[in-house]
Amino acid sequence: MTGLLIGFAVLSLVIALFGRPLGRNVFLACAVGPAAGLVWVASQLHTVWDHQIITQTVTWVPELGLNFDFRLDGFSALMAVLITGIGVLVFLYSRSYFDAGQSWNRFAATLLVFSGSMLGLVLSDNVFTLFVFWELTSVTSYLLIATNDTSVEARESALQAFLITGGGGLAMLAGLVILAMQAGTVSLSGILSAAPTGTLADVALLLVLVGCFTKSAQVPFHSWLPRAMAGPTPVSAYLHSATMVKAGIYLMARFAPAFADAPLWRPVVLVVGGATMLLGGWRALRQYDLKSILAYGTISQLGFLTVCLGAGFEEALAAGVTLLVAHAMFKAALFLLAGVVDHETHDRDIRHLSGLARDLPSVALATAIAASSMAGVPLMFGFIAKESAYDAFVNAPFGWGGAVLVTIVAGSILTFAYSARLLWGAFVTKTPAELDGPQASAHGTPSAWLVAPPSMLAILTVVFGVVPAAFDNLIGSAVNALDSEAHGVHLALWHGVTTALILSLFTLAAGILVFLTRHSVATFQRRLSTPELDTDNVYQASVRGLRRFAPQVAATVQSGSLPAYLTVIIATVVGVSAIAFGSGLTEFPETVWAENILQFVLAMTAVIFALAAARSERRFAAALCLGGVGYSVAALFLVQGAPDLALTQLAIETLSLVVFVLFLRHLPKRVRTVTWRPGDIARIGLAVLSGTFVSLITLIAVAARNRPSVAEEFLAKAYPEAGGHNVVNVILVDFRGYDTQLEITVLSVAALGVFALVRAARRDPTGQAKFDEVTTSPGSSGPDTITAGSSDSGGSDSRAIGVGTASQGGDPVASA
Repeated sequence: MTGLLIGFAVLSLVIALFGRPLGRNVFLACAVGPAAGLVWVASQLHTVWDHQIITQTVTWVPELGLNFDFRLDGFSALMAVLITGIGVLVFLYSRSYFDAGQSWNRFAATLLVFSGSMLGLVLSDNVFTLFVFWELTSVTSYLLIATNDTSVEARESALQAFLITGGGGLAMLAGLVILAMQAGTVSLSGILSAAPTGTLADVALLLVLVGCFTKSAQVPFHSWLPRAMAGPTPVSAYLHSATMVKAGIYLMARFAPAFADAPLWRPVVLVVGGATMLLGGWRALRQYDLKSILAYGTISQLGFLTVCLGAGFEEALAAGVTLLVAHAMFKAALFLLAGVVDHETHDRDIRHLSGLARDLPSVALATAIAASSMAGVPLMFGFIAKESAYDAFVNAPFGWGGAVLVTIVAGSILTFAYSARLLWGAFVTKTPAELDGPQASAHGTPSAWLVAPPSMLAILTVVFGVVPAAFDNLIGSAVNALDSEAHGVHLALWHGVTTALILSLFTLAAGILVFLTRHSVATFQRRLSTPELDTDNVYQASVRGLRRFAPQVAATVQSGSLPAYLTVIIATVVGVSAIAFGSGLTEFPETVWAENILQFVLAMTAVIFALAAARSERRFAAALCLGGVGYSVAALFLVQGAPDLALTQLAIETLSLVVFVLFLRHLPKRVRTVTWRPGDIARIGLAVLSGTFVSLITLIAVAARNRPSVAEEFLAKAYPEAGGHNVVNVILVDFRGYDTQLEITVLSVAALGVFALVRAARRDPTGQAKFDEVTTSPGSSGPDTITAGSSDSGGSDSRAIGVGTASQGGDPVASA
């Protein structure tokens, strides 16, 4: 599995770098990737049909659970077949869809990266790996929607899709992490087998559902999908009908059997799925663009899938998996066929299309088959799936299954109506009154590369519908992978006169009626129209509000005032510490303040130097006092028996002191006198609290050790593994050699800086301070700005050193 995914990555890179000379034939080279994946998955089907699971793990950081864990079972194999099989057809279709005079290597490589990412998603058994592939599909979707980067609509549509699905992905990650912590494993299959319960688990499940809902365009997160139709037709067919939007459905299906009985799962999933099915179907009846009709139809069908697979019981799972396959075939075919119409007529508005059944007979026939499957007409696989769903909810194991059944019947009636509207709008000869604008006509015969891929999907939907039992193993192994207690699936075209059959006939009759009364339905829809409640308008209003709100927030939290920043940081440290201390989450250790009088004297010396530095009016004296603090700490290290730390401390303090002295010679000798203000009492109090709490935290952290010191391990391994008796040297050179190398690098950079300062000082022939005047910039309410004084030539040095800018009334900051 890892080899397959690496192959996708390598092929994508090669195509992106070297595929330009191939022109549009680059799509044929890209088809090799999903074709190889399809062959590999097909070779493993006999194994998963025997209910065996193929796993593979690539270790990365096992202590953190960061491994690449992959798992192939019946359901992931089914998804992989759809991803790779439809991927091959989309790449072949793209060969003729795009213009020959341009280079498409980057677009093709991005589409191939998406294909590999989606394959990795359905094979992942580690929640972190799954999230990585989940986000990769969002990123590639963004790039593919915005293929025409000169189009404002394409860029905005791509951003909308990315923001909504990306935000949902972060919510999902939080939910998965919580569940992983409760289950004690980051394995997706392990979490599902453990099935954590409780309030925290319910919250985590809601977060996971938010991610699933955003990815699968469920209400109220569905607005991004219709706008994603700004992308090329192959992108719409592959990402936004057959594969990417199924990522949320896939994860819901995985979780449903284990968590269906959780208090919030079924109510949330069934209500959201039902509302999405009805709203998508209702909105599809209002569209005039072929791709828009299909987009809202996709939303409706995704709601149908959510209801079936989210319900979590065996019969609904079987119906949902069947619908998943049927939908992938007929919806991908319909999008590709809509692309053929657009390619040949340069128009997708059904008010301009008329008589294309005569001009494009093969396209019309394939569209009629695929649309019939979507509408649930007998002999089509869509009919098998819809009737299975009816039968499942007729016998639902919970009390309100009847309400769910009414919802999906109503949604299926709308599905038939917009399917008929699509077929009628694209191919039937219309009267002049039914046309709005110039009539579009086909400019020639479409290439076989365009017609063959969707026609193949249309043929498959007929084959699956006429002999569904031949695919029992494919569907049954997927259902068994979701629910190990499932008894198998037996698909059939005829089950006798059942409630499901009667409801299917009612759906067909009611759908025909809705289509025939489409003008009255359109008038009723216009009366009910409420643009202010449209989710796309809500999204746009939210973005505008965010753009107005963000500068205000930035001006508040990024005011440019150093005292304000320090106040926030220190108050946070004190506040969080106070909460921890007050809630009893910490225990104060028994503390020995000093083991001997020398420790006490050195500690007091450091305190005296620190106070002297704070109160000193001369910068040079303050720097020396700071050095005294460092030297006192070095002496403490020496007293405690750590000469190596003492030497390091001495070296750092000496270097720091040299840098300070070299820099301070360019500044005024004295620190500006600050006038005492009542507000300073609060600052002093905050500083005292900060020091107190940091000291307490340090004591608690030192006493919180619950494992043996690593020193014993170093002592035991120093000579046997590194051949050295000096343990400190062994640690620096062998055990922590990389740290030492980085420290040497830092010291070298610092030495170069000191050397540069020394050379700069030597270039001053007078040896006098270049900056000897402190002024406040005109109009500045903030800190002082140190400007240049007079030079020997009588001119003015134009350089200035700004030590900060305090906007919005920030307190003045004393110069260094």
